[in-house]
Amino acid sequence: MSPWAGLLSITSRVSLLLLLGSVLFSCSSLGQRVPEFALTKIEESDIKDDSGKELGTEDDADPEDLEVFYPTDQWQTLRPGQAVPAGSHVRLNLQTGEREAKLPDRENGKSDIKEDKRRKRLGKVDLNANSFTSEELQKALAKMKESEKAERKAREEEVRKKFRPIEQLKEEFEKLNMKIETDYEIMVKLISKFNSSASTLDEKVAALYDLEYYVHQVDNAKDFLSMGGLRLVIEGLNSSEALLKEHAAFVLGAALSSNPKVQIEAIEGGALQKLLVILATEQPLAVRKKALFALSSMLRHFPYAQQQFLKLGGLQVLRSLFRQKGMEPLHVRVVTLLYDLIMEKMLLEDSQHGEQMEEKIQQYQQVRLVPAVVEQGWCALVPNLLAMPEHDTREKVLKLVGVLVAFCREHYRGDPALGTTLSLLRSEYEELAAEEQREGDKDGYFRELLGSINTIIQELR
Repeated sequence: MSPWAGLLSITSRVSLLLLLGSVLFSCSSLGQRVPEFALTKIEESDIKDDSGKELGTEDDADPEDLEVFYPTDQWQTLRPGQAVPAGSHVRLNLQTGEREAKLPDRENGKSDIKEDKRRKRLGKVDLNANSFTSEELQKALAKMKESEKAERKAREEEVRKKFRPIEQLKEEFEKLNMKIETDYEIMVKLISKFNSSASTLDEKVAALYDLEYYVHQVDNAKDFLSMGGLRLVIEGLNSSEALLKEHAAFVLGAALSSNPKVQIEAIEGGALQKLLVILATEQPLAVRKKALFALSSMLRHFPYAQQQFLKLGGLQVLRSLFRQKGMEPLHVRVVTLLYDLIMEKMLLEDSQHGEQMEEKIQQYQQVRLVPAVVEQGWCALVPNLLAMPEHDTREKVLKLVGVLVAFCREHYRGDPALGTTLSLLRSEYEELAAEEQREGDKDGYFRELLGSINTIIQELR
């Protein structure tokens, strides 16, 4: 054996001994640090158990029974049932078998920033464990629930006082047997009652009275026509009962007003002749008044009816009312009707012409109303009404005289009574107009009447 070989063998042994000693020393040092590092395992709060459920969450216990755990920068032992705030670090101490938790480590201020954001999001949190206990929080929550329940109950009670339950309303409606009917259905019942032989006179009159209200509407009047109601009221004009005649004429006039379709059907049904018969024969004033109303509704804006009215001697019938006693209330109505019919034709002739207007003008040209008025003595008849004391009557008469003056000028100039009447009226209305002006009414009613009188006097010069 070489002496170098023995020396190498000794060196190797020494190295081995040093290595073993270093290992033993390391093991000894490691054993002293095991409780802090080697035997512990750091966990985050999202660690799950074998069933997949998270450890350290509020799901492990009833939320109302949880005791809040307030973490710090140091590891603290978690007691069973304590709730760990989100974001805390949780570890299982393998040596003691207990769970521990603390605030997350702060690196370069990042954790502080994250914690500040979390606190801002959740609101101000008092980490002092002595501030609120779990029991106090439960009591506060219970009080909030009781307060909310009381407020809701108070609101419900207030609503009950203001409104009745739907069940109660249904019962009351059933007791009243209420049913909302349309105008059509109501008119059907009224026509049936009027036409029934079992109905008394009072019931028939009441039915006509109600019908007059409904047929004022254009659509209802058309429905009334389609139901056969118009034919029935025209037949009612022949009744021997004055009340039925009166109300039948009233319903007819209401249905005719501004309704060309009903006007055509009425004149074809013989209504014009029946109305003129009522006006020409001995009838109560109320019956004639309603008949004149129906006649006026038929003639206005209906040149064919006006033409037939003249052919049937309608002007003579109206003139006869001025010779009968007790018919004075009808005189102004007749004057108003004549004025409206004359002005209706004059305004149409002065309007702009179109195709439809030309056709209507041709129809009105066949109505020779003004020549008939002049021929039948209305020029002398109308001015006599100026002696009546009512201002409203004088106004209407002055309007008709003002229209007729162009056709009755010679007659009016030769009538000294008319000149005297106009002079007296001018003096009277000058005083009344002056009084109006003193009261601050510059364009008053009497001033207008004075203007009409002055215009007529000027025309007659």
